[in-house]
Amino acid sequence: METQTLRLFQGAGVEIEYMIVDRQSLDVCPWSDRLLRDSGGGVVTELEDGPLGVSNELVKHLVELKTVGPVADFGDIEAIFTGGVGKMNALLEPLGAMLLPSAMHPFMDPRRETVLWDHELREIYAAYDRIFDCRRHGWANLQSLHLNLPFGDNREFGLLHGAVRALLPLIPALAASSPVVDGAPTGYADTRIEAYRTNQSAIPSIAGTVIPEGVFDMKEYVEQILEPMYGDIAPYDPDEILKGEWLNSRGAIARFERNSIEIRLIDTQECPSMDSAVAAAVFFLARGLTEGFFCPPRALRSLSTEMLDSILKKTARSGGETIIDEGEYLSVFGLGGKPRRASMVWRLLIESLMEHYAELRSFRPRLELITEKGTLSARIIEGCRGSSSREDIAGVYRDLARRLARNEAYLP
Repeated sequence: METQTLRLFQGAGVEIEYMIVDRQSLDVCPWSDRLLRDSGGGVVTELEDGPLGVSNELVKHLVELKTVGPVADFGDIEAIFTGGVGKMNALLEPLGAMLLPSAMHPFMDPRRETVLWDHELREIYAAYDRIFDCRRHGWANLQSLHLNLPFGDNREFGLLHGAVRALLPLIPALAASSPVVDGAPTGYADTRIEAYRTNQSAIPSIAGTVIPEGVFDMKEYVEQILEPMYGDIAPYDPDEILKGEWLNSRGAIARFERNSIEIRLIDTQECPSMDSAVAAAVFFLARGLTEGFFCPPRALRSLSTEMLDSILKKTARSGGETIIDEGEYLSVFGLGGKPRRASMVWRLLIESLMEHYAELRSFRPRLELITEKGTLSARIIEGCRGSSSREDIAGVYRDLARRLARNEAYLP
C-alpha cells in the first residue's frame, strides 16, 4: 500500500528521549533493553503500542518514546506521551528505577557510567564510538525532543527549510532545560546545545555550525551538505556503516526518506504537557513563517548562517534572558529593530500566532509560564536556590521525576 505524502503542516512527528535512573540515588541505569522486549522476551530495537512507539538510543540508560507516524493534533501528542511515560515507569518501578526528564543528567560521569547499546544495530554505535569517543557528555548525556515537519515537494522543502533556519536560534529561549552538569551549574541555560556543537568536531562537515546552510533545493542540499559529509567520513568508515541521512547532525536535518525536516534543538521538558506546548509553539512559528504571516517567506533566505549561529550561541548561554539586538533578524518577525529580551520575543510571537492559528490557544497558560517564569533551566536554577550540595540539586531532579509521572509543570 502506497503511503500518502503529507503536505506542509498536515501533521508532525515527535520523539522524546528520557533517562532511566535509580529512584533513590538518581544514578543512571543501563536498562533500556529490559523495556524493549517482544512477546517472546527477545530484545528488539523498536516496539509499537497503538500510536506509541518505543525505541533504543546510543546509550542503554536512554529510551525514546515517539509517535507512530505524524499526528495532526498536539493534544493527541500529549496524551500519547503521558500514556507512554506511565507504561515505562510501571515497568521500571519493580526494578527500583524511573524515567527522569530534562536534557542532561546533573551528575552522570560519562567516562565511568556509559554503556552503549549492545544488541541489534550495535555496529552503528560501535562505529560512532570508535570515530568520536562517545563516552563524553556530548554523546552519552543528551536528551532532546525531535520535531519532524513534513513537506510535499521541492517547493515546500525550500519554504520549510527557510522557516526552520530562521527560528532555530529562538528555541533555547523557550526550551532550555540543561543548566547543571557534573554536579554544578555550567553557566549555560542550554548546555546540551554547547556539548552537541562540538561532539563531532573531528569531522566538521557533519554538524557544520549547527545552523544549517542556506540551501533551499533538495538536489542542492544533497550536493552541498550530504555528499561532502559522506566524503569526509569515508576514510574513517570504510564499510559505510554511517552513510545515511541521520549522520547529519545540524540542528535541523532533511530526512528525504520520509519527506520531512527534523528539528533537533529542543531540550526535553519536565512532562508531556510542557513538551507538547513547546513543540506546538515551534510548529506554529514555522507555519507562520512559511505562510508569510510575519514577512514574505523569501526574505528568510537572506538571513546569514553566521548571524543565526551567533544568536544561537547567545540563547544557548542565556536562554530567555538573552538580549537580541540584531535588527535584521527581528525584522523578519515583524518586530522592527529595537533590541528585545528573547522571552519577550517569544511572548509577542505567540500572541500574534494565536490570533492566526486557533489551535495554539489551548497552550497559552503553559507557554505563558515559560515566558513569564522562565525556561525549565531557569526554574531548575531557582529551585537549587544557590546551593551546590549534591543532595539539594538531587532534590530538584527528584521533583522533576515526580512532575513527569504526574504530567505537571515544574515551579520551584
